[in-house]
Amino acid sequence: MRILEAPKAQEVLELNWPLVVDFLTRFIREELSWRGYEKALVAVSGGVDSATTLALAVRALGAERVHALFLPHRESSPTSREHAYLVAETFGVALEEVDITPMVEAYAALTPDLTPHRKGNVMARARMIVLFDKSQAYGALPLGTGNKTERLFGYFTWHGDDTPPVNPLGDLYKTQVWRLAEHLGVPEAVVKKPPTADLIPGQTDEADLGVRYLRADVILEHYLKGYSDATSWAWASPRRSLGG
Repeated sequence: MRILEAPKAQEVLELNWPLVVDFLTRFIREELSWRGYEKALVAVSGGVDSATTLALAVRALGAERVHALFLPHRESSPTSREHAYLVAETFGVALEEVDITPMVEAYAALTPDLTPHRKGNVMARARMIVLFDKSQAYGALPLGTGNKTERLFGYFTWHGDDTPPVNPLGDLYKTQVWRLAEHLGVPEAVVKKPPTADLIPGQTDEADLGVRYLRADVILEHYLKGYSDATSWAWASPRRSLGG
């Protein structure tokens, strides 16, 4: 059997970013149109995925037809709030803040064995309750913010961040989201900070996953394309990965 030889990491992960923006903005417009919506709703966390989704929505629809929500818990990082407001201001969208602490803590008070991991999932699902209620209130379609890396790893909460019906970043790896964010003008402070779900204090994505995104994305792409294990891991070594 012939073993495929893998291309360099840059060839795997780099895309034509203006073309990607054009495709995704048309995708958002078309998805809203056939579903009967004129407005979109984005839960902005202060992270790069939601910031990039918001930027695309504004390009597709105009800032006046995009609603943004910030849904903190009392354990959320103060940096998340700072960056959520920075992103909303950058793209000209008003940001509505709804504190989910009372919702989550009411359940936690009834659940003495609630672990930090389970509580994080409760937070994610509480956010979706608010997101879909506000969707009905505004007549705006919720946009998901998840990326391909998270989906392939299963690094998301069922009936939480996987719930929105339209997910513009769903076919982009995390490293590609970073590149797209830079192209769209997402603030550097948001693009460069360590990714985190911000569900548990001190949590980071890469610590949870046990691998850097820069390495994981090349491996995942090579597996999907049928390259050998040895070739995939060789090209995913740190010295060959995209910088960042």
